Amino acid sequence: MNVSLRQLRAFLAVAEQRHFRRAAEQIHLTQPAVSRHIAELEAELDVRLFDRSTREVVPTEAGRYLQGAVERVLDELEGVLAHVHSEVERRRGKVRVAAAPTPSAELMPRCIAECARDYPELTLHLRDQTQAQVLDSVRGGEVDFGVAIDPPGSAEFERETIMHDPFWLVCHRDHPLAKLAKVPWKKLQGQRMVLLDYSSGSRRLIDQALAERGIEVEVVQQTSHTHTAFRMVEAGLGSSVTPGLSLPDSPLLACRPLTPTARRAITLIRRRHRSLSPVAELVWNRLRELALNPPKPALRS
Repeated sequence: MNVSLRQLRAFLAVAEQRHFRRAAEQIHLTQPAVSRHIAELEAELDVRLFDRSTREVVPTEAGRYLQGAVERVLDELEGVLAHVHSEVERRRGKVRVAAAPTPSAELMPRCIAECARDYPELTLHLRDQTQAQVLDSVRGGEVDFGVAIDPPGSAEFERETIMHDPFWLVCHRDHPLAKLAKVPWKKLQGQRMVLLDYSSGSRRLIDQALAERGIEVEVVQQTSHTHTAFRMVEAGLGSSVTPGLSLPDSPLLACRPLTPTARRAITLIRRRHRSLSPVAELVWNRLRELALNPPKPALRS
């Protein structure tokens, strides 16, 4: 049947008001328009819906049945439409995320791409920052939340660790340690090393792993970026310790897992007692999902 919502709304207005003029005023149409909608509906259903007199308009038995049924259907439809509108609004808006270098390079591009695909109304802005800057951005409310490396304990942040990222040795392919499938930490004793500097959240953890095992290395260079460290390893200046998320893909380098395994925590942080907006919560949850299936590191030699 070719019945429209406009006709049904006009029918309900007349049934409630029992008067065409008052019904027209209620739904903001002209009286002739309301009369036309009722006539079209009766013709489509092939049934008389109202008994008309000079004083009132009274629903027939069929009209009374239709009135009760349509009220229920339209109430349900309005609820469905309101829910759809609410879902769209939950996915509309801007989200600002600050992330340390490795998550910025490895997790965030996948997150941005998936959010653009699944939530086109959402705009995601990334701040690629050092660990200290990430903490400051979250602390100052400049971003919705941050992705940090094993952040130190603080009462000012709510946190959720989404993955544990193991440390690997990166050395020149001609280095003696490249012949091993796995490299014990103790094999690093006395080795020349190119390490990340202390702007990285990982350096503190690397130092801690070495100290716990009583290992002393010769730090010949410190860099802010893993890419720079890897170029130095290619040049033969030394070896490096790097997280699994940032392993290089170079024919000159070998990547070997360090044993026993030492890991760093990739952690989502936000200001304590500050709720995330619905769109920021979507991004937070998507990062958690991506962390369950991180890129698998491979042995390279």
